Amino acid sequence: MGFINDSKANEAGKRARQARDNGDAVLVYKFIEANTNSKATAPMTGMADQIQAVEREGWMLSNMAASEGKALTGERVALICLFRRA
Repeated sequence: MGFINDSKANEAGKRARQARDNGDAVLVYKFIEANTNSKATAPMTGMADQIQAVEREGWMLSNMAASEGKALTGERVALICLFRRA
């Protein structure tokens, strides 16, 4: 991972831990990643690292939706992930 991905994964883990400690059973989290070429098939390492950080806190990915968009800063991919705890 790089510095930015490390930061994002750490923040996702922190938020997942807070939700767990609050006793929440559902966590909906939005992950955003810069997309340099939306037509290329390739691993989304930064997204995977963030999802794994949430799952390490005892959450399990249940559902996911994806969206692409263009902002002033370039193309972005957003994943909206629904995590559940038993």
